[in-house]
Amino acid sequence: MHLGIISVLKKFRGLLLTGALAAFTTYAADTATPKYGPELQGFDFPYPVQKYSFSSQGQALSMGYIDVKPQGEANGRTAVLMHGKNFCGVTWQDSIEALSHAGYRVIAPDQIGFCTSTKPTQYQYSFQQLALNTHQLTDSLHIDKIILVGHSTGGMLATRYALMYPQQVEKLVLVNPIGLEDWKAKGVPWRSVDDWYQRELKTSAASIKQYEQKTYYVGQWKPEYDRWVTMLAGLNNGSGHKIVAWNSALLYDMIFTQPVYYEFKNLIMPTTLMIGTSDTTAIGSDIAPPDVRAKIGHYNVLGKQVAKLIPHATLIEFSGMGHAPQMEDPARFNQALIKDLSKR
Repeated sequence: MHLGIISVLKKFRGLLLTGALAAFTTYAADTATPKYGPELQGFDFPYPVQKYSFSSQGQALSMGYIDVKPQGEANGRTAVLMHGKNFCGVTWQDSIEALSHAGYRVIAPDQIGFCTSTKPTQYQYSFQQLALNTHQLTDSLHIDKIILVGHSTGGMLATRYALMYPQQVEKLVLVNPIGLEDWKAKGVPWRSVDDWYQRELKTSAASIKQYEQKTYYVGQWKPEYDRWVTMLAGLNNGSGHKIVAWNSALLYDMIFTQPVYYEFKNLIMPTTLMIGTSDTTAIGSDIAPPDVRAKIGHYNVLGKQVAKLIPHATLIEFSGMGHAPQMEDPARFNQALIKDLSKR
């Protein structure tokens, strides 16, 4: 009996130590993550962030944006770069540098609800509204024609923008855009905003890195990705933690419920799809039944399918690359992008 009690006590002590270690690890990770402000105050930007202030839905809002002039001889063209859901305008940094050196003016806005822009407590999010906001920004900068480049969720937004303002968009480039399929039509369950909110409250540097490594970078990781994980984690870890999570939840609902897939056929401008073929991104795949999960997020197939739906489409594939080829191999991606843009 005595030996049995000792054994139980040892096991109990082991459980306590394990729990304490786990708690310490979580605490250490949290304290190691910076605490940025709700509009990324405190983050070290390589460019000045300007603000466009405007009124929308009865409230004063501001969009942060980066505006980089051409370095060297200007070609008179402007590229507007739209970021993805887990990205910001600044994450286009390598492409901004490459494009500006090639003579382009480059504008990289942060959409409302993201990064350096306002996080409203109440907002009716739609791709149409975000497109209008961005159109007003370009109008304020007196820009008549743009090359529109959208990555991930920014690809869905760029598609909507091009459908709404076709005369302004001289060329559309979609970089591993989500929305190449309609997840809900394929059987992915709907998730309420409240459920998204609870999920987003749990966001941490560790969870961001785990998700991105698995889904975006084909299981690989490079040290240069850490900066962008820290950026997102610091935003979620700061004083605006709850409002950041709430806006993120609203945005996820927008993405899931507002497909652009059925309107690709209506794009009239030259459109280039730049696809990392090993990408597996699919909204809601974490709660989808196994049979549904198995048939979504196959970019090696989706890129080819959607290229056939768009009237004037070019498909550029990056074999074996994931969701963010512009970050996975910037030199290769930017060379392909600039070469494609040179074709009128």
